[in-house]
Amino acid sequence: MPGNTHFGIQSDPAVMTEKKSVSEPPLSAGNLRAFRLPWLAIPIILGAFSLLTVGYLNTFTPVTIVDGDKVINVRTHQATVEGALREAGVELLPEDIVLPEKTAPLNRNDTIVVQRAKLVQLSVDDEEPRLLRTQRTRGSQVLADLGYSLSINDWLSVNGSFEDTLPAAPQPRWASESVRLPDARIEFRRAVPLTIQEVGGQPLVITTSARTVGEALLQAGFMVYLADRVAPGLGTPVQPGMQVTIERAKPITIWVDGRQLRTRTLHDTVADVLAEMNIVLLEQDYAQPALDAPVIPNAEIRVVRIKREIQIAHEYIPFDTVWEPDPELELDTQVLAQDGTPGVRERRSLVTFEDGLEVKRELIADFVARAPQPRIYKYGTKIVIRTLDTPQGPVQYWRKIRMLATSYSASTAGVSRSKSWYGLARCGQRMRFGIVAVDPRVISLGSNVYVPGYGIGNACDTGSAIIGKRIDLGYDDDNLKLWYRWVDVYLLTPVPNQIRYRLE
Repeated sequence: MPGNTHFGIQSDPAVMTEKKSVSEPPLSAGNLRAFRLPWLAIPIILGAFSLLTVGYLNTFTPVTIVDGDKVINVRTHQATVEGALREAGVELLPEDIVLPEKTAPLNRNDTIVVQRAKLVQLSVDDEEPRLLRTQRTRGSQVLADLGYSLSINDWLSVNGSFEDTLPAAPQPRWASESVRLPDARIEFRRAVPLTIQEVGGQPLVITTSARTVGEALLQAGFMVYLADRVAPGLGTPVQPGMQVTIERAKPITIWVDGRQLRTRTLHDTVADVLAEMNIVLLEQDYAQPALDAPVIPNAEIRVVRIKREIQIAHEYIPFDTVWEPDPELELDTQVLAQDGTPGVRERRSLVTFEDGLEVKRELIADFVARAPQPRIYKYGTKIVIRTLDTPQGPVQYWRKIRMLATSYSASTAGVSRSKSWYGLARCGQRMRFGIVAVDPRVISLGSNVYVPGYGIGNACDTGSAIIGKRIDLGYDDDNLKLWYRWVDVYLLTPVPNQIRYRLE
């Protein structure tokens, strides 16, 4: 509208446009005051608003909520504890406890404590487990609240332990209920009567909270061996009034294959016991006691292993040495015509062993598996006459023998002068130079010999010490020369009729 102004400025746009080109006159003091008054009202309004805000805030009640490990500080206009909890978003379950009570009036700076109930999983006997919440601190208290009475033989465990104490605090309430686990698991089994009957003994009635027959027997102090027969079986669930029968196995000891086996059995014969132990008797094996013998407690059974084998023993048969004359070989020469081979004698014995020890040996064969082959020497029988030049002139000889030469005379021959044959040689001649003593098996008596350094002698005497290839050269007492050396002795012609072709 023309002529209207707001804070001294015209509101008509056209007029405003027209006056842009016209210079405004300077403001007067009255006009300046009129211009500043609206701006001074703004601080006044803000101060009034602040006073109202402070006054409103002073109407809130500050409180602290303790929910387990969680602490919540709130300011509320609620008048009761329940209202403050609801305004703080704290949800309660019927079993939870709040201090002060939910209906208590709310005061400034109050502390509200929320005591959460514990989540417990309870299993009673064979019933399905169930979940419940409780403020109790002991498992027995939880059972008492539910009307269960405990006896001395009942089974009560908390989280698998025989301790009756529940956890001090539950899990935080703000944990997701879908993944929350129970704070405690309580297992309660009521004891029931059970009769234990050992075969041959008196029945025993016990009260047990065991799940199975095996647990009940263990709790009652019955040691059950693997071979014992228990009916019903050890894994059978215990029922009230059940009767359990125990047939005890007999303890026995078995000796087999060098081992000692201690076991128990319900069988009545040795054969059944060995079959149960998978011990097989082979061929001639036997058991002590016999297989049909009854088995008594603490019996000892010995399995004797029989083994028979043929043992072969070889014995060498020595070969003989054979000498064969050979007219093509010269006298006193020899050659090996055949080497000897020992023979083999074989003995076969049937040997019986019991548990590795020999108990019997029978000779079943004794024969020469290979005959010995003799060693054959051939010796010469061909006599060759040769001539030897000597200081006394040439002599002919038919054999030369290497011999040990000694000497003697009548006084050194070892014959007493009182003897009638003192000074006489074997052939009856008077002892003198030229008579020699020989072994007649080597040189025939009456033969003539030539000994270098001595000369020709006649084999006319013998002596007890003159054996083999030894010759004793005779002397007169007044010209005795001592001999003791090896010499070649030449046997002079003629060749005697009886010749020993092979000399030892």
